Amino acid sequence: MGSMIPPIPKHAEVEADPGVLARFNSAVIEEFWANGGVVGGPFEDAAVMLLRMTGAKSGRPRMTPLEYCAVDERVIFVGTRRAAETNPAWVHNVRAHPNVHARDVTDDSTSPLRRARQSALDQHFGDSRDRMNRQVVVRN
Repeated sequence: MGSMIPPIPKHAEVEADPGVLARFNSAVIEEFWANGGVVGGPFEDAAVMLLRMTGAKSGRPRMTPLEYCAVDERVIFVGTRRAAETNPAWVHNVRAHPNVHARDVTDDSTSPLRRARQSALDQHFGDSRDRMNRQVVVRN
């Protein structure tokens, strides 16, 4: 697939220019809509979903593309921020406003988020989860 999505910005790049993440997310979202939910670049062959939520402080609508996986008929979004020390902004937003709207290629639904069971996380994320000291959010 001829994708126009740039590489995922590194934490230092986002710290230096917070707009780089917004531009990256915009490119992913644009490609998602243009290709019926299929996204290339760093997400080639990955399951990508658009998560609409309400901003924790602003109260404004927000949208972010997320890679996800299915476990026991549940969809899991992992807020790793590439194993950074802090959570991505979307985690803060959904904790404040857990009723979110998720869109993938086959589903367009609204539901509350909840935290994943430890056993589900261990089974699918193993040692990468050990590097993070935070909870993971799951959508039923």
